[in-house]
Amino acid sequence: MLKRTLIGLVRSHETTGEKARDPLLKTRYFKLPKEQVWEEVTAVLKKTPGYKLLHEVPNVGEILAERKTVTGRTQDVTLTLFAINPVKTAVDIYSASRGSMGDLGSNYRTILDIYKQLDRKLASYKIDG
Repeated sequence: MLKRTLIGLVRSHETTGEKARDPLLKTRYFKLPKEQVWEEVTAVLKKTPGYKLLHEVPNVGEILAERKTVTGRTQDVTLTLFAINPVKTAVDIYSASRGSMGDLGSNYRTILDIYKQLDRKLASYKIDG
């Protein structure tokens, strides 16, 4: 976590993906149709304090949310859902802080928090790439 804080001194965004070096930032896969994963993701964001759902674009697969940090900064969080096939969906997250300074690792922690909630809620449907 100290490493992420130090990286966060200069960087104010974080993203997940297939080729992420950090295993915690790898794309998540669920054995569910995209529509069901969409419902679960929006439910998690609506129930979690601090998150505000801003915009949903189902045909593109993007959910935009906003989060206020403890320090009062605003983070823009974009969740992208990909239908791999009719019963397999991938979820990636991009989080960026507004402003010019680094985020001290808060975007990293935001992504881990969302993934942890999704992993818990959809545990029986989680699969490896």
